[in-house]
Amino acid sequence: MKIDKTVRLETVHIAVGELILSVLMQAVFLLIGKWSYTVLLGNILGAFGAIMNFFLMGLTIQHAVMLEEKDAKAKMKVSQMLRTFFILIIALLGAVLPCFQILAVLIPLFFPRITIMLRNIPLKKKGQDGGGEQGE
Repeated sequence: MKIDKTVRLETVHIAVGELILSVLMQAVFLLIGKWSYTVLLGNILGAFGAIMNFFLMGLTIQHAVMLEEKDAKAKMKVSQMLRTFFILIIALLGAVLPCFQILAVLIPLFFPRITIMLRNIPLKKKGQDGGGEQGE
């Protein structure tokens, strides 16, 4: 299956957001005197997990839109279960292996949500979210 342009573009946006927020997180760990190589490795693991989760969700949606509603719902449900299991494995690796700082693994898992939220702020200010008035 060919990867849709939208899936690629949105995954790149998430990856850029992960990079920017990861740099900020590294700076915070450095400023509070808790930085070590385990923070960097944990950040890499968590960011990888978050980006892959988003990408796999995009691929699932890309495929599901071509299915009947019942089949699409079933596919999305299985995908969500498998992706949740994948994130759980990432978190467990971060908790069990001493080469990873657990907070540095877990925090980047929330970065896609933050990236999406921040990306939508300019749209809401312009009234493009569908709920606001134009020209506010």
